[in-house]
Amino acid sequence: MDDIGTYQERKFPAFRNPTIDVLEHGRKKHHIPLLLEIDVTEGRSYLRQIKAATGQSLSFTAWVMACVGQAVSEHKHVHALRQGQRRLILFDDVDISVLVERTVTRDDGRTQTLPMPTIIRKTNEKSVQTIHNEIRAAQEAPLAKDDVQIGGGRRAWATRLFAMLPPFLRHLIVWRRLARNPFLAKKTMGTVVVTSAGNVGKDNGSAWGIPLGIHPLIVAVGSIARKPGVVGEAIEIREFLSLTVLFDHDVTDGAPVARFVQTLKELLEMGYGLDELILSADTRP
Repeated sequence: MDDIGTYQERKFPAFRNPTIDVLEHGRKKHHIPLLLEIDVTEGRSYLRQIKAATGQSLSFTAWVMACVGQAVSEHKHVHALRQGQRRLILFDDVDISVLVERTVTRDDGRTQTLPMPTIIRKTNEKSVQTIHNEIRAAQEAPLAKDDVQIGGGRRAWATRLFAMLPPFLRHLIVWRRLARNPFLAKKTMGTVVVTSAGNVGKDNGSAWGIPLGIHPLIVAVGSIARKPGVVGEAIEIREFLSLTVLFDHDVTDGAPVARFVQTLKELLEMGYGLDELILSADTRP
């Protein structure tokens, strides 16, 4: 054993089990990934102008969520959920689940930073500022010791008990019900996920994430890279976002997704929702 070296042994945290469940069920989904590069120069410029005028750093992810919510509301098939074998439910409200980093205390008293989902309801009806404020509120919301979702309303003991159950029981109690009941699924987890890889690949060009999940639509925000781009007849340095869109091929096909992607691309390129914040900042006394 001398050649193994020093090591630490810790108890595997039971709260990881629901995450493993999502990955296992997500692996069985027929998700098709699309890797995109989108010029977000205008949007990034607007965000810098807003910070200069107000001193507030608006969340880039919140802005992407506003664009996703609007695009989904115009192309509802991309977040449809199945009801049984013969019906699809197309929701008007776009409820987006986003991961927020929170610090939690483990059983041994140590603290650990974990990503926790929170759901922004009716994202398609909210401004960038409102979405930003709700994300910040989720980052500051009080947590029970065993919470795994912000604002989930679950009791700590129930969360812990569920995480400790064998996989087949967790499947029967929760995952099977969510798969069969689109209304319960929407209430519990939303219909869209927006996740961010942070600054991964920032210094080395483009970087895309291809996550696993169980939602009908997953949008992964990757790196932002400065690259040459064509503007009119000229070449300029632009800021390009690496974006991954995964859609569930069971509920929608390529043509509706292509229309959704085109709408999302146009919204991101024009700085959707940010111009009104610029105007409000400029009209302040």
